[in-house]
Amino acid sequence: MTAREKKILIVEDEPKIASLLADYLQSQGSFHTHAVHRGDLAMDAFGKFAPDLVLLDLMLPGMDGIEVCKQLRAVSEVPIIMVTARVEEIDRLLGLELGADDYICKPFSPREVVARVKAVLRRCAPEHTGEQRLALVINEEKFSASLNGQELRLTPVEFSLLKTLSGQAGRVFSRNQLMNGMYRDYRVVSDRAVDTHVKNLRRKLSAVHGSDDLIKSVYGLGYRFEG
Repeated sequence: MTAREKKILIVEDEPKIASLLADYLQSQGSFHTHAVHRGDLAMDAFGKFAPDLVLLDLMLPGMDGIEVCKQLRAVSEVPIIMVTARVEEIDRLLGLELGADDYICKPFSPREVVARVKAVLRRCAPEHTGEQRLALVINEEKFSASLNGQELRLTPVEFSLLKTLSGQAGRVFSRNQLMNGMYRDYRVVSDRAVDTHVKNLRRKLSAVHGSDDLIKSVYGLGYRFEG
């Protein structure tokens, strides 16, 4: 993959369609693709592949596209184009209201898909070139988290802290609020202990992201997540 290529994750249960889309995108010379054929594999693939855009089928085994879209939007603003044979208007509106950036109905021309992908990428391009895309994936069932495709080795307290902060990015959490999320037994913990856990979490995030600015200190109030 060259530096100019954009990574496209294809989530499509029909291998022939997924292969056709991959072939057309790769033939453009500016796309690198990865495909999965089940919805319940999408989030893991997203975390490892860190795509620039997701082509997401609506009808999928394991987990449908609507739920996948919800989970993606909970952790990332990556552009999503939903692809489906269900053309009912309610499905179209639902897909877009969940945060999809575009919607294509089957049957479709692969050339049309390529054109839509390029248009959405242009529309969603960051204002500053060279800006690193933040792909944070939190898996509560596996009690694991990854950033830009790299696993974060977190303690249980750090995991709970990251889950609380990133769940409402931009919101300022007081130390008491963070303590309630970190410890379920409501033990008495000092502010200094919270600060220490935040410091350790920052260090682990920085080792992957290269920046200490993902968790901001807000003087006199607490902390907020800037992802």
